[in-house]
Amino acid sequence: MTEKTGKTGNSETSETTGTTGKYDVVVVGGGAAGLSAALVLGRARRRTLVVDAGEPRNAPSAHMQGFLSRDGMSPAGFLAAGREEIARYGAELVRDRAVDAVRDAAGEFDVALAGGRTVHARHLVVATGLKDELPAVPGVAERFGRDVLHCPYCHGWEVRDRAFGVLATTPLSVHQALMVTQWSKDVTLFLHRVGEAELSDDDLRRLAAAGVHVVPGEVAGLVVEDDRLTGVRLAGGTPSGGGTTHAREVLFVAPRALPRTDLLRRLGAEMRETPFGTYPVIDERGLTTVPGLWAAGNASGFAEQVINAASRGYRAGAAINGELLFTDLDAAVEAQSATQSTARG
Repeated sequence: MTEKTGKTGNSETSETTGTTGKYDVVVVGGGAAGLSAALVLGRARRRTLVVDAGEPRNAPSAHMQGFLSRDGMSPAGFLAAGREEIARYGAELVRDRAVDAVRDAAGEFDVALAGGRTVHARHLVVATGLKDELPAVPGVAERFGRDVLHCPYCHGWEVRDRAFGVLATTPLSVHQALMVTQWSKDVTLFLHRVGEAELSDDDLRRLAAAGVHVVPGEVAGLVVEDDRLTGVRLAGGTPSGGGTTHAREVLFVAPRALPRTDLLRRLGAEMRETPFGTYPVIDERGLTTVPGLWAAGNASGFAEQVINAASRGYRAGAAINGELLFTDLDAAVEAQSATQSTARG
């Protein structure tokens, strides 16, 4: 095993560049949930490996909000601090991707990494998060995380009182339009992929009460001037194909969530359908229906913001340490009883 080390202030960082062997716990995913689980397990003196592919969901954002004591911190800075912290307690981190996993006859796990190695774990935590699939509207992907946003709790304060647009891709987008009125009273809902007939009477009444302006028709693209969003352009309407442009400074979208749950499926975890994707069935600690297999963060559910994901990872880590402790104690008691029985015989 080789390591790269460096110092930031008084903290030493350690990143494993290659590893083989057996671990108490392998954590797949190096985001808030995975690092939090590793921190708890490292402090509990468990041999722990984090496998990090380096694809955090919030990478497009310049900052994260709503995390007490870390409000406004950059996602990259947050993860760097987390990696330093787990290293203090001996938890290892490898830059790699878990491509397969199997559960052996003893109920433990062999995890195959893209780099060619296989690591063994008594328990496995899947904290691989999800991927946001954005609407195929020109300009949306390029400005995502800047003035094209998805979460008012994450970004609403920073863009408060500006001219908001909401891009409707499903009837659920009405909920998003109503929510963002808490941060601006100038909100336009662009129906885009939603027909007016798909809105219920309750939807229409609430939109009217909230003062949301509803615009039917497909959105063709965004208008950007001086590296900032200035408008939303509708399709059609003129011989050149250009439609009406509505002046907007911020556009909220609802990406399609694509949970990264391949490993959970391969290992036979029971899954459940939700309006936001397919996620594993878990108990309150994060344990799936497969003994020893855990899910945390956005791999366990859609609405896990950074602070919630960290909490989920902490809870899973503490529960895993307890499971390992009592498994080993029960095995020791059984072995002791067998020895005493042999002696008496």
